Amino acid sequence: MVSDPGKPLLRLEPGRPQRRLTRDNVGFPQGPEKFPRQAQGQRLGPRFQRLADVLARDPAGLGLRQDPTALAPERLLVFEVRGSIQDFARAIAKVPDLELVDEEELPSDEDKQPVAYLLVPDAKALTQILRLWTIWLETGELPTGFAPWRNVFDCLRDIRPWGPSDRVQDVDRDILNEQIAGRADDDLIFLEIELVFRANTAAGTATETELAAAVRARGGNVVSRARLDDIAYHALLVRLPVRAIRAILERAQSSIAGLDPVMHIRPQSVATALEVEDVQPISTVAQGGSDPSPDAILALLDGVPVAGHPLLRRHLIVEDHFGLEPGTLVNQRIHGTAMASLIIHGDRNRPEAMLPRRIHCIPVLGASDEFPQDRLIVDVIYQAVLQMRESAEPTARHVIIVNLSLGNRHRQFHGQMSPWARLLDRLAYRYGILFLVSAGNIGRDFEIPGYATSLELEAAAPQARSSMLIQAIANIQADRRLLAPAETVNGLTIGAKNADQVSAADRAFARTNIDPYPNLDTSNPSSALGPGYAGSVKPDLLMPGAREHLRVTSSGEGAPIRVAPGRPSRGAGLKVAAPPSAQGLEGAESFTNGTSAATSMASRTAHRIHDALEAGYGEAFLNLPPQNRAALIKALLVHPARWPDATASFVRRVLGPQGRGQAPKQKDNVRRFVGYGPVDPDEAVACAADRATFWATGQIGREQRLPILVPIPAAYGGQARLHSVSATLAWFTPVLAGRRSYRTVRMKILDPDEIAQLGVTAHGDQPDFNQTNRGTVYTRSWRGEKAAAVPDGMNMPLWIQREPDQGQQLDEAVTFGLAITIAMPGVNEIYEQVRDRLRDRQRAQTR
Repeated sequence: MVSDPGKPLLRLEPGRPQRRLTRDNVGFPQGPEKFPRQAQGQRLGPRFQRLADVLARDPAGLGLRQDPTALAPERLLVFEVRGSIQDFARAIAKVPDLELVDEEELPSDEDKQPVAYLLVPDAKALTQILRLWTIWLETGELPTGFAPWRNVFDCLRDIRPWGPSDRVQDVDRDILNEQIAGRADDDLIFLEIELVFRANTAAGTATETELAAAVRARGGNVVSRARLDDIAYHALLVRLPVRAIRAILERAQSSIAGLDPVMHIRPQSVATALEVEDVQPISTVAQGGSDPSPDAILALLDGVPVAGHPLLRRHLIVEDHFGLEPGTLVNQRIHGTAMASLIIHGDRNRPEAMLPRRIHCIPVLGASDEFPQDRLIVDVIYQAVLQMRESAEPTARHVIIVNLSLGNRHRQFHGQMSPWARLLDRLAYRYGILFLVSAGNIGRDFEIPGYATSLELEAAAPQARSSMLIQAIANIQADRRLLAPAETVNGLTIGAKNADQVSAADRAFARTNIDPYPNLDTSNPSSALGPGYAGSVKPDLLMPGAREHLRVTSSGEGAPIRVAPGRPSRGAGLKVAAPPSAQGLEGAESFTNGTSAATSMASRTAHRIHDALEAGYGEAFLNLPPQNRAALIKALLVHPARWPDATASFVRRVLGPQGRGQAPKQKDNVRRFVGYGPVDPDEAVACAADRATFWATGQIGREQRLPILVPIPAAYGGQARLHSVSATLAWFTPVLAGRRSYRTVRMKILDPDEIAQLGVTAHGDQPDFNQTNRGTVYTRSWRGEKAAAVPDGMNMPLWIQREPDQGQQLDEAVTFGLAITIAMPGVNEIYEQVRDRLRDRQRAQTR
């Protein structure tokens, strides 16, 4: 049923906390299979022996710098371990002066392969490792206090020094090769050099000084620097001549890639582009009405907008902290103008009410909608948020939603968190900010097997065309990963749903007529695919990003046809404000598409959720701390997302794998394309006669669980018809940069004991327990058609539980937001009955 604004979301209060529930029948995972000790000695013995030989030649360790196969003081040692990294973390604590720097998790067909990077500051610590290895190899045992090292040696895949091949990864190498192609030796190229982060400030300063000197010695200069202790980030933005970059690309030990303080060398971050097409005069501008409130709750970090645009001038507060506005021509102010328009007005193909508050804009893109060339983008974003929250006169004191329709097209997610994503996670927890981040657009062309010409593809039956396209994208999914910072754990990542509000008449103006998914509700072809960090569900949800058609890039000659996502147009795009199309005009309109647009639509919905709760609960809602309101909006925004039944079945059928026991892999394929699913914005902000959505927020301490009593309406009972219960839990976790236990706090929703009594069971079209338990959103959904047994005045306790903290124990309570919906389509007494029950409960509490 269509949502009714007159039926607001209903508030529930959490009950008293209790001790976390543990179940006796839940076993512990078996440890990883150990390598035979003799085989370990044969395989890894030579590596340890080389280290021992170098130490023997030079007990002070200075000679190690001359041996690239060994370990130098201040150099990283890389341990590849089979199974859990926790034993390794405990082991290094037993050796004085060793410092764990970073970990990452790399996927493999066999199992997870944790990788730990270790700083060995002096030869004494290295000697200790060698001594333990020798004792273990000879006896199989270790001295008292060092037992964890036995587990490390048992499961050690490889040990090697961190070297030039690690510092210059293949994907970055390819980009830099393209950038220097045809350039003169003296031409200067921007690079981002990330240092091994040293917790000791003096040590960090020394390594930065060493690197800066090396840059100058090679004819370069340092442009900017940033050290952010909270996220273990220390980096320099430098310019180096092409000749020095060639040496880096050759991974020469004598180049900057051979310097011990260097962690990574990457090309400068480049902003994802936004396409707008079919510029036209403004159709209508709403007149009159009260001015929007200047008390912003949403910030837009984006390009410089056309602040005087007729569609925007009453709605923006622009603070140009980085001085980007003067250098940005009006006709270049495309990205920020379009994103502001979508947040304020939505897709102007279908007029919607404007937001009641202004939005706070901080430009972080300059001329031609590019990142500032003289700053590290991580530092720009950090300073922008600090300016909002920690300056003497905060410019956006009440902002709890931040729109980031941006990404670094030079950095795809390959298992290791980017500094940008780490920053967002830290800021989200510290300030109570919900960051909404675009998944990224992949515009490269690809082949579709089975079709040789565009005519064949156009003439194909819709189902056959969709099937081949889904298979084609699945074949190249490794090249279509999320763009940083879309792997954020605390933020929500938005993918682009293949949908818009274009009228049937305007659809004829689409530049191509190859619609990839005529009857399928899924992400559009350019939308980047998940999963996220540690296999978490990404993107979190889909919002409209235009019905993206395909254009043919090559065909015929016996090879499969190659296609690329089409450009936006009047016939396939979201209608947005645009810079003026001619001198003397104040503004225009145009059309855009992609995940940037989808993210702005999600931000608009998040703002609408806040507006609805403010209208329904007034000061009782506004007085909640920012952390509570942000976590609650996060839960309510994801809550309506669900897998379209037809899409889930279609992807299962096309991609499989088929057979018993394959359901998790099938679900993994579905969630790569749709995350938790598309969202109906109206369902996120209001209820309906046959659907009631509740909300709750609070804090939960370590090892605790909390009950939330959900009133069950009498109309739910005794009717054998479709009905459902769903719940979504969201929170912001503290993060530990550089640790396998990066996401410190985990939570879950416990299946209610009474769920079977309601005649519903967990349905298959949702991520399974293992998939939804890896981020900071946890969803459960139950449905059925059996008659429920509902006694008079029934309340179902829904328990949320904080699981044991990972890594370092956190004593403080963590804020959560919870959304719960009960629905029985066509039974219009549902909302009224639960609302009356809650009123009775409140009266009883007052008495």
